[in-house]
Amino acid sequence: ITMKKKKKCEHTLRVLFFSFSRNTYRMIEQDDFDINTRLHTIVRGEDEAAMVESVGLALVKLPDVLNRLKPDIMIVHGDRFDALALATSAALMNIRILHIEGGEVSGTIDDSIRHAITKLAHYHVCCTRSAEQHLISMCEDHDRILLAGCPSYDKLLSAKNKDYMSIIRMWLGDDVKCKDYIVALQHPVTTDIKHSIKMFELTLDALISFNKRTLVLFPNIDAGSKEMVRVMRKKGIEHHPNFRAVKHVPFDQFIQLVAHAGCMIGNSSCGVREVGAFGTPVINLGTRQIGRETGENVLHVRDADTQDKILQALHLQFGKQYPCSKIYGDGNAVPRILKFLKSIDLQEPLQKKFCFPPVKENISQDIDHILETLSALAVDLGGTNLRVAIVSMKGEIVKKYTQFNPKTYEERINLILQMCVEAAAEAVKLNCRILGVGISTGGRVNPQEGIVLHSTKLIQEWNSVDLRTPLSDTLHLPVWVDNDGNCAAMAERKFGQGKGLENFVTLITGTGIGGGIIHQHELIHGSSFCAAELGHLVVSLDGPDCSCGSHGCIEAYASGMALQREAKKLHDEDLLLVEGMSVPKDEAVGALHLIQAAKLGNAKAQSILRTAGTALGLGVVNILHTMNPSLVILSGVLASHYIHIVKDVIRQQALSSVQDVDVVVSDLVDPALLGAASMVLDYTTRRIH
Repeated sequence: ITMKKKKKCEHTLRVLFFSFSRNTYRMIEQDDFDINTRLHTIVRGEDEAAMVESVGLALVKLPDVLNRLKPDIMIVHGDRFDALALATSAALMNIRILHIEGGEVSGTIDDSIRHAITKLAHYHVCCTRSAEQHLISMCEDHDRILLAGCPSYDKLLSAKNKDYMSIIRMWLGDDVKCKDYIVALQHPVTTDIKHSIKMFELTLDALISFNKRTLVLFPNIDAGSKEMVRVMRKKGIEHHPNFRAVKHVPFDQFIQLVAHAGCMIGNSSCGVREVGAFGTPVINLGTRQIGRETGENVLHVRDADTQDKILQALHLQFGKQYPCSKIYGDGNAVPRILKFLKSIDLQEPLQKKFCFPPVKENISQDIDHILETLSALAVDLGGTNLRVAIVSMKGEIVKKYTQFNPKTYEERINLILQMCVEAAAEAVKLNCRILGVGISTGGRVNPQEGIVLHSTKLIQEWNSVDLRTPLSDTLHLPVWVDNDGNCAAMAERKFGQGKGLENFVTLITGTGIGGGIIHQHELIHGSSFCAAELGHLVVSLDGPDCSCGSHGCIEAYASGMALQREAKKLHDEDLLLVEGMSVPKDEAVGALHLIQAAKLGNAKAQSILRTAGTALGLGVVNILHTMNPSLVILSGVLASHYIHIVKDVIRQQALSSVQDVDVVVSDLVDPALLGAASMVLDYTTRRIH
């Protein structure tokens, strides 16, 4: 039915509206609209096939009407199956659709229909904040969504003061009092007709037992309604003295009836939506509205085997008065919708756009996807922990395993083999094809032979160790081994801030101080595999002793071990802790305690950190003067604490020709693992940097 207002107005609004009965279109005429066209689309039968046939009949008849009227915008309301026919026709005929009450969640087939209309609609008017979020989650354009509230609330919130007793008496009898009757409205659940009929039968039994005057409205025309009507007649509801059974009540009168009822019972959306505006108690039955937002006036009875549960709910709810709920509107929806309609630009492209979240492409025949599944096993041998990770081509750590690093060679090599075997098996489940194994370890390494020549004092029994052979024999994979400082540089070259640079240096600031040098895109190992031992650059002839046997090295000033040494000295002299600090008795004093004390204003701790940062800065100046790289990357847990001091030292001590070289903090989380993986990935995929 197409309508336009009889009275002259500034804007002409054309709406296509489906009438389900004569009573509906008579209400339209009473509201002073001209009816342009009448379409009879409902096929009698009240079963699933009739619903499908009704949609099909509407699809056959609608094109002629739409071609003749050529509306600019089609307003579609709700989630009825016949509304789906309207939305489908308009979408296929390139007519803009505005959908009212989308994004809500209820139950049964209505959800599917409502969301299908949402995907066809170009503009959306929703009633609640949750519905708005659902629409956004469904990839609808936020700019085309209006949170207006429910239009019916505009009428509901101003309706209660009218003369209502005459309406109550007309429908329920002269002897009925306000708040002393029940309104019942129950529809079939099309996805579980048998259960909904059973619930309706139990509801009628409970209402008969409750013995209050009840207005029962016939169910809608969905599949299953015919069986529900048979239940009503079987129980004699139409002739029972306590019941009034009716097929239709005009909206203005219906809202007066529910506003002053002692209770409403059933599964209509009206009960969980509109009735909340009056605070009338509601008993919501079954699953038809299971996902709806409801006010505190709604009591749910999801299932029942006998009438007892429903009867108990009636005793709990009947006669109560709840606060007015404004979940679905504040009474100003219509002005907002009109303003939204006027703002629509009819010249903008008709093709609707979906706001999909970013997703990874997952196309098996795409070469990039194939490369992403190629992975490496990365092993990091640290002073405390032994870590193994599955690392993808893009540097993503797919899975990581961590164990304490054993103290003996035998235990350590067995644990490495065990962890690598387990990780390789897990990689199959994760759809990762392992190309090889990369190992990062402290100490001096011969990468050509895969042998640890000798290690740091932190890793015991780790001199002249062949790592390549046992791992390669066990896993049947190629194995690469290198120093942890070199691995950090390779990680920056492939995944970090050194990517694409010809010359740069990486400095690791951790338990010790290490580094790696990239020159003309290649890693520098040196003639005896001792290049880039940057932690042992001497910056003071009379400095503190270093673990290497010398003194005055950067590591003796700026490593985690050096800071721990100074922190212990302060703590032993009761000069470390300041207000706001504490060190548990079972916790060893370390570098982080010194840093915390400096942040809290401990002058001695601040002085130690300045000295350490200055020593590191002088080392960087020497690197700049020796290598003249285009970038210096500080890596490790202490890097962010040193960066500003290092830059100050460069400004004060470096030649002007190198003062413009940038010094940055690495943004890689696990450079040792990523560097170990890069040895595998670079070689096996023949990528040249």
